[in-house]
Amino acid sequence: MIGDVMGRGLDAAAVMGQLRSASHALAKTGMPPWQLMRALDAVVSELPDQFVTCCYLVVDVDAAELTVCSAGHIPVLLAAPNGAVTRLAADVSVPLGVGEVPHHESRHTVEPGSVLALYTDGLVETPGGDIEEQLDCLALALAKTRVDIDGLEGIADCLLGEMLPDADDNADDVTLLLVHLPDAPVTSRSIVLPAEPRSVAEGRRFLRATLVVWGSADDQLCDTVCLLTSELLSNAVSHSHGPVRLRMRQVERELSVEVCDGSPVLPQARFASHDAESGRGLLLVDSLAEAWGTLPTSEGKAVWFSLPLPGTRR
Repeated sequence: MIGDVMGRGLDAAAVMGQLRSASHALAKTGMPPWQLMRALDAVVSELPDQFVTCCYLVVDVDAAELTVCSAGHIPVLLAAPNGAVTRLAADVSVPLGVGEVPHHESRHTVEPGSVLALYTDGLVETPGGDIEEQLDCLALALAKTRVDIDGLEGIADCLLGEMLPDADDNADDVTLLLVHLPDAPVTSRSIVLPAEPRSVAEGRRFLRATLVVWGSADDQLCDTVCLLTSELLSNAVSHSHGPVRLRMRQVERELSVEVCDGSPVLPQARFASHDAESGRGLLLVDSLAEAWGTLPTSEGKAVWFSLPLPGTRR
């Protein structure tokens, strides 16, 4: 996500701080981009005489897709692995704060290894200059530096130096955000299980067989993955309806497991009493997983956790 508020200095920073906190909290709920923009629009509408441009992207690495929603923000640049740089052809609606105008999202296929460039207009807008020409200049600079320089930090430094040779005299605040999509192919497997108790054991067998195929069948990893997945599957079977989908993903040196079901109720970790027979599953996940979370989906919800593969624990 990237955004830009009116003005500069402390007042603008205070407004952006409010919006950053709100957007971070909203994004954690997993709501789709268009819905998040609508919620942020309501926040900005309560601020006096304020308009905000904003662009929010969600990356689906498995499907190699981006979902984008832009509220009046300047175009995102997409640098493909072959060096070609184009503007992401996303729909652009009015800035936040106008109100009563729907914000549309669009989905785009991207290549693994691509780089996204998100930025504020201070990088490309100059007094008396043509912003379209400056956007073309930024695209050319990105194409050149992507070939000549390794690492996002180096690319960012070169882009800023190219576009702002005298940064001290720049009249506006500038933000540049570069995002590199994973080069490595994502290994993903999934299985759909009935919402029945026997599916917990079937899910464990699927996990172990998949880890063997991927060459990650470390005993400790298998035991931990099966234990945590059993807790998630048990919850899904007990409290949801319809089939349950179990998905495993391996990206570079991280393994993640996701359990999706048809219930929209998001589970929360809670402390169970000493004599309770249930209620400790998510506390176990919270203790043993490197990260975990819940997300609403169009069918219900997803609960996921991730673990580092052997030799990569931080």
